[in-house]
Amino acid sequence: MQDQVDESRLKIGTSGIFRDVNPPMATLSKLLILGFVLIGVFAPEAMGKFFSNVQTWINANLNWYYILSIAIFIAFVVGLIFSRFGSIRLGKDEDRPEFTTFAWFSMLFGAGMGIGLLFWSVAEPMYHVQNAPFLEEGTANSMEGAVTAMQVTFLHWGLHGWAVYVIVGMALAYFAYRKGLPLTIRASLYPILGDRIYGPWGHTADLLAIFGTVFGVATTLGLGAGQIQAGLNHLFGVPMDPWIKYLLIMAISAIATLSAVSGVGRGIKILSETNMWLSIFLIVVFIIVGPTVFLLGFFITNVGEYIVNVIPMGLWVNPDPESGWQGAWTVFYWGWWIAWAPFVGMFIARVSRGRTIREFAVGVLIVPTLITFFWMAIFGGTALHQEFVQDGGIIAAVNEDIARPLFLIMDNFGLGIFGSFLSFVALILIITYFVTSSDSGTLVVTTLISMGKEEPPVTYRVFWGFGEGAVAAVLLASGGLGALQTASLAAGLPFSIIMFIMMWGLIRALKEEPMVQRPLRDAATPEPEGGRPKPGPEGIAPAE
Repeated sequence: MQDQVDESRLKIGTSGIFRDVNPPMATLSKLLILGFVLIGVFAPEAMGKFFSNVQTWINANLNWYYILSIAIFIAFVVGLIFSRFGSIRLGKDEDRPEFTTFAWFSMLFGAGMGIGLLFWSVAEPMYHVQNAPFLEEGTANSMEGAVTAMQVTFLHWGLHGWAVYVIVGMALAYFAYRKGLPLTIRASLYPILGDRIYGPWGHTADLLAIFGTVFGVATTLGLGAGQIQAGLNHLFGVPMDPWIKYLLIMAISAIATLSAVSGVGRGIKILSETNMWLSIFLIVVFIIVGPTVFLLGFFITNVGEYIVNVIPMGLWVNPDPESGWQGAWTVFYWGWWIAWAPFVGMFIARVSRGRTIREFAVGVLIVPTLITFFWMAIFGGTALHQEFVQDGGIIAAVNEDIARPLFLIMDNFGLGIFGSFLSFVALILIITYFVTSSDSGTLVVTTLISMGKEEPPVTYRVFWGFGEGAVAAVLLASGGLGALQTASLAAGLPFSIIMFIMMWGLIRALKEEPMVQRPLRDAATPEPEGGRPKPGPEGIAPAE
């Protein structure tokens, strides 16, 4: 039994460039990022071709795997909510949550959603209403197809994705705060690997998490930079030259690095709460000045339709091998969620100490999903209403430039100077979400390198803060949006295997909990002389 991590097992450096980090992890992770950036700089065409080949192969062979994996993940989480393990606390029995409920929801929502909501809430339903495979015949490009388009959007942003975060975040928080293991991906593998988590197997698991985090965050940074540039062009006439997008990535990465250096309790917490209040402001304005009755009814209708259709839509695999829709949308999203899982999961774990498994699972699975649905229904519903009732030109704008339609919607309100003010608020919100995603990712990567230390070395936070921006810039230069999508798919694939092992390890550990074992022992025969085998950290049965 132990109450704290055994520092001697973590092999943390005590001086020089490896002070407060694990030397193999620090070295290998830096080589990973530097190698990728150098290849992207000196051979962008070759890298672009590589990404294209990877995406083609995944779409041709692994669509079924992504669909099945996500379905298993959500079934696992729902099972935990209703299981006898639900009352187990993510921490010691006497631990209680560090952050208020509002601050907790703000941080997990900001890290888990971020720019994606602002980028896709308008664009995605406008794409699906044109050509989604679930549209009934004759309903494309019409208000009759609007509900179907929003259903597909809900599928991609709902329970399936948040279940991925629940699994990773819960496993990390459980093993770190209840079992005294380091706050790293490797800790969740202890019931399977035992003390081997401190060696090459553990390094591999954490490096895969770093790989997923960097490319998942880079995808978001690339998308966000495009929307920030579109907002600056819309408001201030800033040109749409590619080099400006790269400058934006580096500038925002610098701000995010400063936030990451300040830590979770200050910069990240303040930014997350700012994001939430600005989001609430925009939502309220859209409801008041938009088609209020239509939007509220649209939200209720789509929640009901989602409950009815989520299982068949979530298990649908496109039988047409020539169709690229599912690979470009659903499979891309599932890979993106999984790639983000180590980053968001670890961040959520860090802010969730003291909550019970049931409270954590319900809080992370249900509440953000409902908030996301409301956001999507209001913003996407406004876009659909403007397109098909007011002839607002939203579809044409989406097809021309995916980053611009959000600002066009606010122009269509006809509010004059207040409309420009709304666009400015939206731009600020995009930037703060951009910063929140980047600084959270930086903190997670450096936490892995430092083997779970809550305050990783500042120099490494600076390096990785700019490193994530460099990866985003390289991806944009070597293939644009397609390269960003492929990076998420490729990063999510190996980590999905780690997630299955995490689930296995978590269940093995939960079955050894005293509150679970006690009723079984009371009904069983007395233990043989000598007692039970000596447990591992904090009562975990050692791997066999």
